[in-house]
Amino acid sequence: MCVAADWRRLYRWVVLQWVVGVALSGPCPQRCDCLPKLPIVNCSSRELGSVPEGLPTHTQTLDLSRNRLRTVVRRRFSGLAELRQLDLSDNQLTGIEPEAFAGLQNLLALRLSRNRLKIIPVGAFSGLPSLQLLDISQNEILVFLDDMFREMPSLQKLEASENDLVFISNRAFGGLANLQELNLDRGNLTSVPVEALSQLTGLLRLRLCRLGLTALPNNSFRELGRLRDLRVSHCPGLDSLAANSLIGLNLTSLTLSNCNLSAVPYSPLHHLVYLRYLDLSYNPISTILSNLLGDLLRLQELHLIGAGLLQIEPGAFHNLAYFRLLNVADNRLATLEESAFHFIGTLEVLRLDGNPLACDCRLLWVMRRRLRLHFGGRSPSCGSPVQVQGRMFRDFTEDELPRVFTCRHARILTRKPQDVRTDEGHTVLFFCEADGDPAPAIVWLNPKRSVLTGSGRIHVLPNGTLEVRYAQVQDSGYYLCIASNAAGNDSVSVSLRVRGFPASTRNRSGSFFLEGWSFGHASVNGSQPFPFDVKTLVIAVTMGFLSFLSSVAVCFIFMFFWSQSRGQIKHTANIDFVPRSSAAAGGRASADAGKFTMKLI
Repeated sequence: MCVAADWRRLYRWVVLQWVVGVALSGPCPQRCDCLPKLPIVNCSSRELGSVPEGLPTHTQTLDLSRNRLRTVVRRRFSGLAELRQLDLSDNQLTGIEPEAFAGLQNLLALRLSRNRLKIIPVGAFSGLPSLQLLDISQNEILVFLDDMFREMPSLQKLEASENDLVFISNRAFGGLANLQELNLDRGNLTSVPVEALSQLTGLLRLRLCRLGLTALPNNSFRELGRLRDLRVSHCPGLDSLAANSLIGLNLTSLTLSNCNLSAVPYSPLHHLVYLRYLDLSYNPISTILSNLLGDLLRLQELHLIGAGLLQIEPGAFHNLAYFRLLNVADNRLATLEESAFHFIGTLEVLRLDGNPLACDCRLLWVMRRRLRLHFGGRSPSCGSPVQVQGRMFRDFTEDELPRVFTCRHARILTRKPQDVRTDEGHTVLFFCEADGDPAPAIVWLNPKRSVLTGSGRIHVLPNGTLEVRYAQVQDSGYYLCIASNAAGNDSVSVSLRVRGFPASTRNRSGSFFLEGWSFGHASVNGSQPFPFDVKTLVIAVTMGFLSFLSSVAVCFIFMFFWSQSRGQIKHTANIDFVPRSSAAAGGRASADAGKFTMKLI
């Protein structure tokens, strides 16, 4: 923007010199205008297909923009040793040869924007020791190669936005120790080029907007200790920042807008004690939690526009002694309490417009300060109650404030005593219904006076009811329900007594039982009850022993008769049998399939 303004001023000055009739002297290329007293050569918009010959050697500003140049050959400008400004933007450049600008020892600004460059070879910018501004934006550059910018030690600003950039090599920025501003907006990068950026130790401002970033990992900006302004915006895939992603930075301004952050990144921010400006607008952030921004001691401005913000908790801006501007326009806030701030005396600008504000006692502090506060040109309006809906804050008179901006004390409606006695394992409900304006918040305290949350075995339901699931003896005691709003609070106590199971019943649960059987409870040496009684055990053992003896006796009888047959002892016996499977198959099994030999030892 500033560069464009400078060129407009320069152009008006050139026209003025032309009108008053400054005479031309010395050679001047055809189709160009030469103003030697400035000294400027203007060849813009002349349909030139190449750099014209015969340029005055004393030229300091050369404008070749809006022509049809396709390439810049080696040492084409070597005779213009005094040249300070060279503009080659809005041409059809597809190539730049190495050493194309060699000899321009005093060149300060080189503009190559809005061309068709895809690859810039190493050495293309050699011989430019004084160059401070390089603009290669709005081209089709795909990669930054190693040492691509090495021979420009004085470069302070590199404008490289709106390219097709997909990769930056690790040593691409080698030699740019004095670079102060880098713009990489609107490219195809999907990750932060950590290694390449680590070489820019003098960088003050960095823009990474409209990229394909999905995360900021730890140490994303290491070695950038001098960086003061970081802008990361319009990256819809960016939904998280690693806890140490911003470590090593000493920023004064940080923009993380139009991304997909679901919460304020408290951990990555906490060490930025010099931060003054923070913009988190257009992220789906619903709450600013209390006491988590206190480490940002010097924070002066917070912008969180269009984020769907529902709540700013009391104490959200504690410790921010220099806080002067809060912009939370176009959100879903119903109120903003004075207790959110460390000290409202420092607050100068408050943007609350575009929120469905409830005009009650919680906003009375804003109304009383509305003549000293600036609302950014857009006065907030009331979303409720109905009788003042749509009215602007500036339209209320002082006499109306005590009648309109009021609250009704919180009051618990469930006053009936709730004393519950139950056995272990049962579920118990305690009710706590409250009324008030604004609607009161309900909190339950356990017998140890700790706040109960919405999770766990003992938890608070969304309607304020306390649920104790599978009650245990240790849950016994007095529970306290507290209903509170801006006008005050009310409380009620309930009692729970839980009876434990008898010891014998507890032991029974550890025994082993067969399904469908019932046994006595004989114990051995007073230990865990045995699952069988003594009688059953004796019968089972006896039957098993008799069965074993019977089998042995049958075997001996068989062997006796076998050895006496035909008067001689047989040491082997062949036994035929019919397998079940063979019988089922109709007897078609082989002859050997139904035999086995038993040998007497």
